[in-house]
Amino acid sequence: MKGVILAGGLGSRLHPLTRITNKHLLPVWDKPMIYYPIQCLVNAGIRDILVVTGGNSAGDFLKLLGNGEEFGLQRVNYAYQKGEGGIADALKLAEHFAEGEKICVVLGDNIIERNIAKAVRDFEHVERGAKIILKEVHDPERFGVAELDGKRVVGIEEKPTNPKSNLAVIGIYLYDSNVFEIAKTLKPSRRGELEITDVNNAYIAQGTMSCEVLDGWWTDAGTFESLYRASQLVHDGGANRMD
Repeated sequence: MKGVILAGGLGSRLHPLTRITNKHLLPVWDKPMIYYPIQCLVNAGIRDILVVTGGNSAGDFLKLLGNGEEFGLQRVNYAYQKGEGGIADALKLAEHFAEGEKICVVLGDNIIERNIAKAVRDFEHVERGAKIILKEVHDPERFGVAELDGKRVVGIEEKPTNPKSNLAVIGIYLYDSNVFEIAKTLKPSRRGELEITDVNNAYIAQGTMSCEVLDGWWTDAGTFESLYRASQLVHDGGANRMD
């Protein structure tokens, strides 16, 4: 399985910090934010990794990460996203890199306490389909929320007013090679972007979506509040340890 980290976007919710650098290069406690999704993939046994970025600071990723020696990698691959087409649009840039293999996609501002090794191992034995990682939250209306029938995912609703569960879809997704064909069929949302929720709902419609609830804490780091919280969590308990 290959890994894809989506680290583009303007990071407008973190202005003025992101007027001078990419959001994913900001510090979370003692490391740049981008280190955490890379370590998440490495801890799951994934060594072939693509970083998709964009904007004026794209070259800084190469200066920071090089070929990934600090993570025990021989090489890190890079792709450049033009404009603001959304998560699913950025994902399309990984098609050539994937070469027909399954992929694990991690949003660049997602940080977890433990690891996704079991989810990755389980998905490697699945013939086709997708898997989402869920986490119980106290404010599900801020996220994409999964509706379950037993263990079966029957729908995902983005930022619902009346959530049907408290299970948020976090920014870690496992896909077979069909994801790229699905992405090509999407239409822009009201935000003018191709939405990853639409990709996931397409798999649900096919009956090939599974899920797993994450152990340990999870946070994103895309707002000042969550960036501060992420640093506190890492300081207090560590995350995706590199040692």
